[in-house]
Amino acid sequence: MKTFSLTRRDFIKRSAFAAGAVLGFPTIIPSSALGAAGRPSPSNRLNLLCIGIGTQGVPNMQGFLAKPEVQVVAVCDVNRRATVYGYSNQSPGGREYGKELVEKTYAAASVSGTYKGCDMYEDFREALARPDIDLVSSAVPDHWHALIGIAAVRRGCDVFSEKPLARTLREGFAICEAVRQNNRIWQTDTWQRSTANFRYACELVVNGRIGKLQKIEVGLPKGNVNFGIGNQTQIQPPPEGFNYDLWLGPAPVAPYCPARCHLHWRWIHDYGAGMLSDWGAHHIDIAHWGAGLDTTNPVEVEAKADFPTDGLWTTPAEFEFTATYPNGLQIFVSTKLENGTRFIGEKGWIFTTRGGNKAEPASLLKEVIGANETRLYHSDDHHQNFLDCVKNRTQPICPADIANNSIVPALLAEVAMLTGRKIRWDAARKEIIGDPEANRLLETAYRQPWAL
Repeated sequence: MKTFSLTRRDFIKRSAFAAGAVLGFPTIIPSSALGAAGRPSPSNRLNLLCIGIGTQGVPNMQGFLAKPEVQVVAVCDVNRRATVYGYSNQSPGGREYGKELVEKTYAAASVSGTYKGCDMYEDFREALARPDIDLVSSAVPDHWHALIGIAAVRRGCDVFSEKPLARTLREGFAICEAVRQNNRIWQTDTWQRSTANFRYACELVVNGRIGKLQKIEVGLPKGNVNFGIGNQTQIQPPPEGFNYDLWLGPAPVAPYCPARCHLHWRWIHDYGAGMLSDWGAHHIDIAHWGAGLDTTNPVEVEAKADFPTDGLWTTPAEFEFTATYPNGLQIFVSTKLENGTRFIGEKGWIFTTRGGNKAEPASLLKEVIGANETRLYHSDDHHQNFLDCVKNRTQPICPADIANNSIVPALLAEVAMLTGRKIRWDAARKEIIGDPEANRLLETAYRQPWAL
């Protein structure tokens, strides 16, 4: 087969393809095109913009920094520098830290031992205005997922974005539509699908090792956890270098306090849905994968929750809900269950979580998936899978549509919790049946001047 070098600029020009179609073309880079240390030459690298340099943004950026076909050319964060990102008060973040990390990493790999070439931005709109950006890695609070993601795909970028797909159902549908209209590659960071034990558990279910699937149970952690600054609720001026108004973005105006931002924003409805979407995006995604529900929504959702009665945080710490699907299968989700996904069949059960699997009978875990049996999408590296699909213009393991369907049950459950009523869902019309008040909760009003 003839091989040829496809430059990044040519690649971007040729990357548009009909929605749903698959373009396959060689992307082998000959050795003559390689730069220093075996890296592709600059014309064959994909230029990456990292937006959100914090809890998830830093490890995602580090994952891409390790990929020779990627060049991180810019970082963006509304915070210049902070030490309160992440799960302790000492986790660094912000655009200055991101720039330093990028340049330090590339300097260590360069012949000269030095590198200066990563720009930094406070406003994502200025960063996206650069003509040389090919890819965007977005790791921002949930209420920003849609605005930044849609702006990136409309700009012509392929996107690697944190889970959940979006804060609201309407935003999720808008992301999916934008990805289709602009023929972009979108990978959601529901990375459990790129892990061997989750894939193996789901393949056992798909291939009938537990018999007919009867029920799925999903355990999620309790929410509203204090990760270090959660008690700092006193109103105060934002720290120097932190553009708090831009951090709020489309959300309502609210006074600044440390407990509102960084990791704890997810416990406030204006920015996140708590553990419902935080861990629900992961484990419900696996439930869908093993049950063959990737293209399906529930038809009914019933839920109950214990909401906080005072304080800053507004998402429920404990909750449960049942989602019923068109085929009659039910997924039961609860903070009282073991953290993970349990598939229950007529011949036994399989439980899968981070770190391993359990089964009854235990002999199920010795089963070998045969060559002629159903095999699920195989990825062992979530970042590399995204890059391979960008180059080949094929669907990644967690595209926007699948990620959207995986979060629909949780966001419908949130509506059921807020209204105290059973939700009946019309997936074709994308609306709740016979409940105008509940339908209004499928979206949120944006603060001016923000709009999808």
